[in-house]
Amino acid sequence: MDKVAVLIPCYNEAQTIEKVVKDFLAVIPENSHVYVYDNNSADGTADIAAAAGAVVRHEYQQGKGNVIRRMFREIDAECYVMADGDDTYPAEAAPEMISRVLDRQCDMVVGDRLSSTYFEENKRPFHNFGNVLVRSSINALFKSNIRDIMTGYRAFSYQFVKTFPVLSKGFEIETEMSIHAVDKNLHIENVIIDYRDRPEGSESKLSTYSDGFKVLRTIGRLFRNYKPGAFYGIIAAVLLVIALLAFLPIMAEYVRTGLVPRFPTLIACGFVAIAAIQAFFAGQILKTIGHKNRQDFELALLRAQKELERLR
Repeated sequence: MDKVAVLIPCYNEAQTIEKVVKDFLAVIPENSHVYVYDNNSADGTADIAAAAGAVVRHEYQQGKGNVIRRMFREIDAECYVMADGDDTYPAEAAPEMISRVLDRQCDMVVGDRLSSTYFEENKRPFHNFGNVLVRSSINALFKSNIRDIMTGYRAFSYQFVKTFPVLSKGFEIETEMSIHAVDKNLHIENVIIDYRDRPEGSESKLSTYSDGFKVLRTIGRLFRNYKPGAFYGIIAAVLLVIALLAFLPIMAEYVRTGLVPRFPTLIACGFVAIAAIQAFFAGQILKTIGHKNRQDFELALLRAQKELERLR
């Protein structure tokens, strides 16, 4: 079992991966390794990483989420550091993040780019806007204080890694990690890091628009799954308002004349009101199921803790 495992998912990062591997090898403690998981690179990334001293493995299903799922399954360590292979994250911040996990019992440490140099270094304005939008949305919906939702630089405890159900296939994985940690009341801390943009000639694999929309869909999906009472409560409230807005003129006409001239509208109001009631109670039922799932998760954490003690 490793003391620290540095996990680097890679796809065509031949230009930077050697430096990234050597930088992390220089700062991690003994009995630790850098793992590079190659995701079908065509530029020799895997060979360069191996020559630099990394343990190289492969994931053939394309997508960052698929790579991280494989990493989390295969590697056992007391602390995990996840970083990208594009040399945008400083390895010198890793010891502080590792200390937060090993000494302060943090479950997830977030490498916060947005509070330092990100907006000066990143030359893609829509990426900047998207990061702020996602951070604001999640912190508002889930009442959290994560300073950088989509950062790829994080540190994790053994318990987090072995109990985190990876569902996302692509770049939405960071958003999923953040929401999962908040929902399960795990110990999260932020560490400010100095972000640097990709070097000349290195291209981002993140599509501003298509991956951005995937992230927003993921937020909606996870809000529905993790906060069903609020999600379906909002739907119920909207339906109820629609029913009332359509019903009030009919009610006013009835009070004034004693007649109901628009029976189809009245019937439609009734069905919309019934749908509102159904949505409300569906949310309450799912909320109860979610509470039971959180109880089961606490038991899973206990099992992970015992497994960690056995592996030590």
